[in-house]
Amino acid sequence: MDIVYIRDLRIETIIGIFQWEREVLQTVSLDLEMAADIRPAAASDDIRDALDYKAISKRLIQFIGQSHFQLIESLAEAVAQIVREEFGVRWLRLRISKPGALRGAQDVGLVIERGER
Repeated sequence: MDIVYIRDLRIETIIGIFQWEREVLQTVSLDLEMAADIRPAAASDDIRDALDYKAISKRLIQFIGQSHFQLIESLAEAVAQIVREEFGVRWLRLRISKPGALRGAQDVGLVIERGER
């Protein structure tokens, strides 16, 4: 299994349970690893045969930028569903964090895996 990844994709969104979090944009950071067979793209040298990480990034920026989730868990599930259903990814590992959300910590967040390897 090959892995195509996106690291530290930063997106501004409304996220959180506190009233002040519902009123200001906060940054979330995504690390996304996706199972892919890169051999067809390597052989053809054609983006149509590759897992297009630019298209995935643009879709996630659009979706997350317009979302208003309270919990990062809900956001993670929605992101995983988009990547799997819209881009045909059979397995992914997603790390979502909120930089600066907890005093004394660089960031807080979660990691999920969905699908079969």
